[in-house]
Amino acid sequence: MKTKRILLVGIAFISITLGLTALRNDDKSFEISKQLNIYATLFRDVNMFYVDEVNPGDLVTTGIKAMLKSLDPYTVYYPESEMEDVKLMTTGEYAGIGSVISKKGDQVIIREPYKDSPADKAGLLPGDIILAIDGISVKGKNTEEVSTLLKGQPGKEITIKVQREFETKPLEKKAIREKIQLPSVPYSGMVNDTTGYIYLTSFTDKSAADVRSAIISLKNKGASSLILDLRGNSGGLLDQAVEIVNFFVPKNSKIVDTKGKVKQWDKEYTAKNNPIVPDMPLVVLIDRGSASASEIVSGALQDLDRAVLIGERSYGKGLVQTVRDLAYNTKLKVTTAKYYIPSGRCIQALDYSHRNPDGSVGKVPDSLISEFKTQSGRKVYDGGGISPDIKITPEDYARITQELVLQDLTFDFINSYALRHPNIAPINEFKITDEIYNEFKTYLKEKKFSYETESQQILNKLIEAAKAEKYYDTAKEQIAALENDFTHSIDRDMDLFKDEITSFLTEQFIQRYYYLQGVIEYKVQHDQEVAKAVEVLNDKEVYRNTLKPVK
Repeated sequence: MKTKRILLVGIAFISITLGLTALRNDDKSFEISKQLNIYATLFRDVNMFYVDEVNPGDLVTTGIKAMLKSLDPYTVYYPESEMEDVKLMTTGEYAGIGSVISKKGDQVIIREPYKDSPADKAGLLPGDIILAIDGISVKGKNTEEVSTLLKGQPGKEITIKVQREFETKPLEKKAIREKIQLPSVPYSGMVNDTTGYIYLTSFTDKSAADVRSAIISLKNKGASSLILDLRGNSGGLLDQAVEIVNFFVPKNSKIVDTKGKVKQWDKEYTAKNNPIVPDMPLVVLIDRGSASASEIVSGALQDLDRAVLIGERSYGKGLVQTVRDLAYNTKLKVTTAKYYIPSGRCIQALDYSHRNPDGSVGKVPDSLISEFKTQSGRKVYDGGGISPDIKITPEDYARITQELVLQDLTFDFINSYALRHPNIAPINEFKITDEIYNEFKTYLKEKKFSYETESQQILNKLIEAAKAEKYYDTAKEQIAALENDFTHSIDRDMDLFKDEITSFLTEQFIQRYYYLQGVIEYKVQHDQEVAKAVEVLNDKEVYRNTLKPVK
């Protein structure tokens, strides 16, 4: 009898629980249905009664994008018109002329044609102002609109009208669109007789194959150690990151776990193959721009004690996105999970689920950061990116150098110089001579280059505050002395920071004449992080000790 009562109570409890669950599900379904009905009726009335004509497609797209923006920056809606962007994101491939374009004032310019691309073959040059494409004026259009006109069916010839410095009339250039494949490894080579270097810029569907080819090529050239450069790499496909880690770690090693609200996104990724370089000493370079898949690679290699990490703390993106097909050939890239590298840590830096009252997003506080252990017992931490084993803080540029870049004056000067000087010395021989530097100084004077230093801005605010509070008259002499100390001149600053400006100009010249591959080749030989990596790889004891736990 007692057993029967217990059974009846148990059945009653289960029934109540299921009933409450069903009720909650019904409540949720009702709430969703209610909100969708509100949205539909609101959209109908705006479309019908708004004083001016509205475009339904634009209105809905704007609404969707604003809604998703409130979740996180990585959950994105792609209308049918942006399918090329999805393809570029996942494959690194698109059909067009192969050139970076950018806005400059009210105009759109050619910023950088890729080497041997249709733009390059057509004779388009950095600094060319785009006026029209196939007779369609681009006046008033933004870069996205101009990019859409440049992209299209491969094999089709298009006419691009441009205005170029020193030319009195516009030029018409004919380019034949091609399938453009952006290389995920734009450069790999030997730093010295024994050290190979690979620069990986993205994680598209061909990245692992590109890295594999680079490793094998460098081994054949005599590489016995390797530098993998992930600086500025914002990530991409997770499976490519897993495959790249597998090149260096034993088969069956756990590389990353993903965990989401829906169980189908809970997955463990392990190394499926034997590594191709299981013992080759490895350094990975990271910085603040290394994110997502870059952090999976660098974090997993750190947690497995397989590589020494050098550089800056990485970005801190521990979220995973999945691309979903929607109606009418539209897509949704939605955050579906968080990822956890082998030590068990998630390195997500920003907490989008708990926004501040003003809508801003805060970093994970130090009090919530937890300690984890690598395979050998080294201490590592979650909640804010991957911290390198050897930290190198890059030197800040002087204000004058920053302003030269922000005002595009280095870009303009080099383009002007290149039109008058078709060739420069080879990469390893080129130098900024005093003649070039003085020509640059004259150019800046002609362009009436000016800028205000931060110290001057602070001093101006001090003067305003002193006048407002009626202290200015009594402190006039001291303020005048400060003004004299903080007043700068272009000539003085150009001389004071000559080494820094010359170094930056050299890189920009090489990129203009020898494209992206050329400037990477140059920077590898003049880069402090690469130099440190070589130093660590050359000292076997330092390399081993860096990967051992501190006792």
